[in-house]
Order: sequence, then structure tokens, then C-alpha cells
Amino acid sequence: MARHYRSVSGTIFDVCNYAFLGLFALEAVLPFIYIIAGSFASDAELTERAVFLIPETFTIAAYEYIFSTDTILRSISVSVYVTVIGTLFNLIFTVTMAYPLARRALVGRNLVLNLVIFTMLFSGGMIPLYLVIKELNLLDSLWALILPGAINAFNLIIVKNFFQELPPELEEAAKIDGCTDLGLLWKIVLPLSKPVLATFTLFYAVSHWNSFFDALLYINDPSKWPLQVMLRQIVLLSQSAAGDLNNMDPGFVQPPDQSIKMAVIVVGTIPILLVYPFLQKHFAKGVMIGSVKG
Repeated sequence: MARHYRSVSGTIFDVCNYAFLGLFALEAVLPFIYIIAGSFASDAELTERAVFLIPETFTIAAYEYIFSTDTILRSISVSVYVTVIGTLFNLIFTVTMAYPLARRALVGRNLVLNLVIFTMLFSGGMIPLYLVIKELNLLDSLWALILPGAINAFNLIIVKNFFQELPPELEEAAKIDGCTDLGLLWKIVLPLSKPVLATFTLFYAVSHWNSFFDALLYINDPSKWPLQVMLRQIVLLSQSAAGDLNNMDPGFVQPPDQSIKMAVIVVGTIPILLVYPFLQKHFAKGVMIGSVKG
């Protein structure tokens, strides 16, 4: 059995490459570790120590503060609902529009594509969109956070291009076996599209989870605020003179503002991070879509 030997220059390159990438990884991870450590730190430690990765005095006062009522749990449930339902709608509308547009024989295909591209360059603006949502009676409804962004034009074009690259022989063979268009999409196209679907599932989910401006515009009922809006309110309250949540225990001592901000970041980031391991297998392939041509 032949053995593969690395040259000295190749070994040096690998060592430098790993070291360089490792430094970039540390640059990305260390700030988040500091945020987690700071959320468990005391007021004195945050004041005296500029940067640390392990707190000397461990305290959960910041988390007790933000979880002192059921407000956070309710807002988390709202965010989960908007993220799950919104991502599902995004994928359904994107796939069902991209699939017919991938067929070059479709009548009016170029016109529709040009209209899609037009929306990437020009939009009606915030006020016209608000008026449309108001006329549709979607104000103070969670659907106002889901339906307006049901299709992302850029993602639609990427998925359409992916469908176009699938071998046409698959469609011809399926049609000979009596497969309908919906059957072809469901049984053949979608199973072959797991990488692109996983990639845009993550993109859509992160977009919904991190979105807060739409809720500020369209949701007036605090019980329907998603997590990001609620955490924003907590940060504002922590900076106010009173600095307490509704129905908080009067004897509760307010933790430092800085630790509250750090705890808010952790609470808002950890849930969406837990989604990535389930999509990692296909996401690694999906990010390479269109970069290599066979």
C-alpha cells in the first residue's frame, strides 16, 4: 500500500493555515465567552476587570431579574411561533415559486423574473407597507411579522438556479412513470434539494428570530411582543431610575446594568444557536451552491 508523504513546504503551509484560522476562530468566540461570563459577574467585578473569561464572583442576579416574571417566557413562545411558522411559509412560497420559474418553457417566465429582480432594487418604503398592513387588518397580529416577508427575492433566485441545475433526465423519467408535477416536486426535486433547503431554512429562521423593528411598527400589544423587543425593553428599563419589571418583588435588588445587557444577549442568542447542529450536515453543502460548476 502506497503511503502519502507531505512535503516540508506543504506541512509549513498547513501549520500556518491552521494557526491563522484558529486566531480568527478565537476572535469570534472569545467575545461571546466574555459576554456569558459577564452575565454571571458581580457589579464590582465588571467595574474593576476590563476583560475576563471566568467570573470570580458567580451570581445569577441578572437572570433572576429578567426572568422575575413570565414576560420573557411568553415573549420566547411568541418568537418561536413566528420563527417556526414564518420559516415554514418562507420555504413553501419560495419553493413553489422557484420551481416553475426554473422551467425555461414557462410562459411569461422572463417577465416574472424581471419583476422579482425589480423588487430587489426598489421598494414601496416603510409607510406604504404600514398602510397596506393596516388596510388588511393585520396590525397587532403576528401575521404582520410573517406575511410581508414571505418571499425573499434573492433567496428565490438562488433556489431557482439550483432547481435549474438538476438533470432534466430525472423529470423525463418521472413523467414516463406517470408522475405529476406536484409528485415530481415532492418525491424527486425536494429530496435532492436538502442542502439548499437547509441553508435557507437557517437564513430565514435567523432573520425571523433577530427581527424586532417590524414588531415595533406593527405590534402595540405587549403580550404579543417577540423576544427581541422584550429584551430591548428590559435594557431600557435597566437604565431607568426605577429599573424594575412589572410585578417585580419590591425587595429585589437590581443587578448592574452591564450584566443585564450581557444576560439579554445570551438569552437572545442561545436558542437560535441550538438550531444549527440539526442543519449543519446539509448547511456545509448548501453554502457552496453556485460556487463550483461541474
